[in-house]
Amino acid sequence: MDILSHEDTRALAVILDEDPDVVAILSLQLHVLGMQSRCYRHADALLEEIIECQPQLVVMGLEFGDPDGIALLRLLAKQGYGGWVLLLGGVERKISRIAEQVGHTLGLQMLGSLDKPMRMAELRQRLEGLHLGRKPAVSPEDDPFFSADELDQALELRELTVHYQPQFELTTGRLSGVEALVRWAHPQIGLIGPASFLPMLTAAQGRRLTCHVLQQALADAEAWARTGLSLSLSVNVTADDLMESQLLALTRHRGPGEPPLVVLEITETAAMDDELLGSEIAARLHLNGMEVSVDDFGVGFSSLSRLQMLPISELKIDRSFVRHVQQDSQDAAIVEAVALLGRRLGIRVVAEGVEELDCLPTLARFGCTHVQGFGLSRPVPAESIPALAANQSSIRARIAAIGTSDGITP
Repeated sequence: MDILSHEDTRALAVILDEDPDVVAILSLQLHVLGMQSRCYRHADALLEEIIECQPQLVVMGLEFGDPDGIALLRLLAKQGYGGWVLLLGGVERKISRIAEQVGHTLGLQMLGSLDKPMRMAELRQRLEGLHLGRKPAVSPEDDPFFSADELDQALELRELTVHYQPQFELTTGRLSGVEALVRWAHPQIGLIGPASFLPMLTAAQGRRLTCHVLQQALADAEAWARTGLSLSLSVNVTADDLMESQLLALTRHRGPGEPPLVVLEITETAAMDDELLGSEIAARLHLNGMEVSVDDFGVGFSSLSRLQMLPISELKIDRSFVRHVQQDSQDAAIVEAVALLGRRLGIRVVAEGVEELDCLPTLARFGCTHVQGFGLSRPVPAESIPALAANQSSIRARIAAIGTSDGITP
C-alpha cells in the first residue's frame, strides 16, 4: 500500500459513527494499515475537521441524527472535499446503494460500503492503490488535474494503453474472452486508472479514445490468433461512440466469421435512452459482425420491452449484486432473475466483479454462463494473455474444487 509509515506524515482518516465499538475497531485497523485516525460522534465536529485538516479519508455511518448521512454527503461536496469516502453498513443495503449513487453524482470519490463487522482484509482491499498521503487525482471543486491539451498529447504519443480483464466460461474455467480497459502510462506519474482522466474527456476526445482502444485491442487479438488463441474481445463504448462511423470501419477488413468476436459494451441506461436509435445502431453493428452487450445490467430502470427490441447478445450483471450474492437474499434474487432472463433469451450472462470464489457454485446454479473479476484474475497487459491461457489448469482446478456443475451454458 502507498500509505506513509512515519507518525507525522501518515495519511489522516476521520471516522463518524455512533457505535463506540465500531469506532474502536476501525481506529485499530487503520492504525495497523499505517494511517492515523480521529473519531467523531457528531457531524458538525467532523465538518470542522475537514475544513481545518482536509483528511484524505472519511469513514462514516449513515445513521447518526441530524444531519443524516446522505445530507452529510451533500455538505461534504458543498465544501469541496476532495478525499475518499467509505460508508459503513448497518442500514438496509438499498439505502447504502442510494447513498453511494448520491455521492458519485455529487462528484465525491466513493469507495462503496463496508459491512459490519469490519474485516481487515476487506478494508485493506478498499484502500489499496489509492495513494493516500497525496492529493487525490480528481478533486470535484479544483481545476482538472489533467488538461485537455495533455490528454490530446497522450493520445498523440500513444501513452494511452490497453490492459485486459480476463473472462472465463463458468462450466469449464476456460479463458473465453477479455474486456479491454484503458490505462494511461504517464511518463512522470506512472500507470493511471481511467477514473482519473475519463471524466475530463470531451465528447470528441472520448470518441477518438474509443477508436484507439478498439484499434489496439484488434491488433492484440490478431497477435494472439497467430499463436492459435481465439478470444472474444469486449470494448466499453458510450452512446455517442456508437454513432462514430469509424467503429464500423475498423472491423470491416475482417472476413465473415473471422475472429475476434467483437462485443461492444454499453451501460443499460445509455443503451435504452432512445429505443429506435438504440435498436438501429445495435442492428447495424450486428450486421457488421459485432455484438452488443448491456453492461451493469440491473442498475438502470429501463423497461424489459426495450430490451426485447434490441439485438443483445450478452447481459453483464453489475458487480454490486454479485459482490454480496452469498449474503444478501435480495441480491441473490436479482442475480437469479437476470440469469433466468438471459437463458430465456438465449444469450450469455456474465457475472462481473467476482472477488470470492465461493460464490461460483451459486452463480452456476442460477444460470450465469461466464464470470470475471479480481478473484479470478486482475487486468493484465496483452503480452500476459497467452501465458494465462496456457496455464488455465489452476483456474479450472479452483472452479472444479468448489463443485461447479456442467450443463448451464445455453
